[in-house]
Amino acid sequence: MSVRLLHYSDLETALDEPEQCGALAGTIEALRDEETVVVGSGDNTAPGALSLETRGRIALSFFALVEPDADTFGNHDFDFGGDRARELAGDAPQEWLCANATVDGERFADTETEPRTLVEAGSERVGIVGVAHPKTAVMNPAAEGVSFEDPVPDVRAEVKRLREDGADYVVVISHCGRIDERIAAETDVDAVVGGHVHDVHEAVVAGTAVVRPGRAGRYVSEVVLGEETQTAVHQVDDGHVDQDVVELLREKHREYGLDDVVTTVETPIPRTEEAVTTAGSTVGSLITDALRWKTGADVALSPPGGIRSGDPLVGDVTVSDVVSLSPYEDKLALVELSGERLREAFVAVPFGYHEDGQPDRHCSHVSGATLVWDDQAGELVEATVDGEPIDPEQTYTLAADDYVIDTDHVNDAFDEDDVVERYGLGRDAIVEYAGKSASTATRNGASSGRG
Repeated sequence: MSVRLLHYSDLETALDEPEQCGALAGTIEALRDEETVVVGSGDNTAPGALSLETRGRIALSFFALVEPDADTFGNHDFDFGGDRARELAGDAPQEWLCANATVDGERFADTETEPRTLVEAGSERVGIVGVAHPKTAVMNPAAEGVSFEDPVPDVRAEVKRLREDGADYVVVISHCGRIDERIAAETDVDAVVGGHVHDVHEAVVAGTAVVRPGRAGRYVSEVVLGEETQTAVHQVDDGHVDQDVVELLREKHREYGLDDVVTTVETPIPRTEEAVTTAGSTVGSLITDALRWKTGADVALSPPGGIRSGDPLVGDVTVSDVVSLSPYEDKLALVELSGERLREAFVAVPFGYHEDGQPDRHCSHVSGATLVWDDQAGELVEATVDGEPIDPEQTYTLAADDYVIDTDHVNDAFDEDDVVERYGLGRDAIVEYAGKSASTATRNGASSGRG
């Protein structure tokens, strides 16, 4: 007998797109049968505009309509803190699984979650283990106090228990990104369905299927387990739309005023995965120009991954559209740095150079400065502010969201001691800036080239 897995991940701002979420739910329903197990793999409660308004609870309404079997914690599921993550996991209609998160030596949310579960799929029993990224607390300061361990030893232990309990197949739902390949190679599992890294991915590693469907409800991964493992990735389309999901999300947008029009854009602003993670993109300019405009700073930085991808901004742009670009609770900070330290901050801009597993193109967005890189050597060749070379002795001001201040994950050249003023929520500055200018953005001046 065979078992089918259907898998979504990193819903995030998809919950701000009623038609997209309706198509996702409808596609899952169209592919589903009695031998199907449906799972998510984290970042499905946040971030997003509706998520901010409901502190993640909008996802529970979506889950109730889709009826998945299991999910796990992603780093953004802690956006509202550990207590809220625990609460949402406990209230979710599906089993919430996490084997590698602890607090003071005890498993995190041990009364609301389980490390593993067994699900009936026709005549087969499918064991499922959930694991979070080991760097979750590094990536998300709101997860402070929770420890996240290497997932491999915990997966091995839980797989052994599931096999002893009669599991015919064992699947890992993982928010560990490219660590998924190591889980597949080093444990006795039949499939690893993952998230966190937003690529659409299919592979077989040591006989184990490894899939990722990307983010924002654009794709559904499928794994068929049987005599021969098969994988597929289905693009969600409007041929199958769950109208209950669409109406639910539309009503919530009206309730919170998220469908109010902020501005009108004539030339589409792309929000592809490449655009939101590559220096010099128009959407990156929109965000960093807004931060610099609000604070009057010399320069502004926004990290790769801090801007969420989605449909292009064009025509009437709503509050939801703008908030969904950077849907976080971070305040906007102004820091003062010497020219020498500002240059150090610029050295960290090409994130892909420094973070294992991230593409080289992943780069922080910059406004107010021009940076030229020797990509082959991985070195900063030239840096200017307002057209002038950086003076090591001069004091410069830099605008950035608190996330960049509070964590060393993206840039460790400055911290709280360097903050001189705050300007409310960063996302509010972006909405205000977008409302004042229909043309919204210019090139941000961060460039990469051979020196």
